[in-house]
Amino acid sequence: MLTLRRCLICLVICVVVALSPHKARADEIVVFAAASLKEAMDEISAGFAKETGHTAIISLAGSSALARQIQQGAPADIFISANAAWMDVLEKDGLIDPASRFDLLNNSLVLVAHGRDADPVDIAPGMDLAGILGDGRLAMALVDAVPAGIYGKAALQSLGIWEQVAPKVAQADNVRAALALVSAGEAPMGIVYMTDAIADENVSVAGTFPAGTHPPIVYPAAAVAESDNPLTARFLEYLKARLPVPLSRAEGLPWSRNSFNRALSSAAASASATAKRDPRRRRKPFAGQSACPPSMSRPGPS
Repeated sequence: MLTLRRCLICLVICVVVALSPHKARADEIVVFAAASLKEAMDEISAGFAKETGHTAIISLAGSSALARQIQQGAPADIFISANAAWMDVLEKDGLIDPASRFDLLNNSLVLVAHGRDADPVDIAPGMDLAGILGDGRLAMALVDAVPAGIYGKAALQSLGIWEQVAPKVAQADNVRAALALVSAGEAPMGIVYMTDAIADENVSVAGTFPAGTHPPIVYPAAAVAESDNPLTARFLEYLKARLPVPLSRAEGLPWSRNSFNRALSSAAASASATAKRDPRRRRKPFAGQSACPPSMSRPGPS
């Protein structure tokens, strides 16, 4: 009887351990990062391991999904969001260390099309994006929850074309899922970050949304308040150091705040130059009035 009781106790202990959330070992750190940073975080984690001998476990998803997981007690050490609003929510909830928070980098919002030789599109107020799409869909991240979707909706509203385009939008859980729809040809076009566009050989940048059409795209990083991992501060300092690791092996873009932004500007200029070199391939927008850029709505915890 005593032996049976001991066996039952051992079984219960094993089950509890198996079902407990994974926490980083002493030589590991868990980083929750926006899906659009996949290539950057792949390189950063490899560089961090090489320099320090420690492992960075990178969990990628939409910023809203990651923020909710942190709210529910997920054992993350660091959070890197694709917008300030979700970081603000966690800071208000006391779930991140405000003293550790800093803006890591910026990004650009682009219209991508399936294939490597898509026609350039003039992104301007009143443009006939719905007509360009025809019977196709516009892939976007969740427009009321995921930063890329929120920025995209804000840009379309600013251009005065959201009402026409909204019925054609195919929403995805995160920006990389939206990119995948365009890459596979399931949607002819999508709205993603420049970092996504340069990471996929099956899409091309048709146009870049003017910065004034949407709130600034900033990626804040911070330590999770309950993290007692001694590697947390070290990893954040590693990010701040702007080490010259490539953002994309294919493109050879350097990963740092200044050079990253220069690369985005260069890519946008290249897309614009392509349109100027071959004006016959330009799609002319319909005339329309410009709306004032709306302020980004603050996401709630649900």
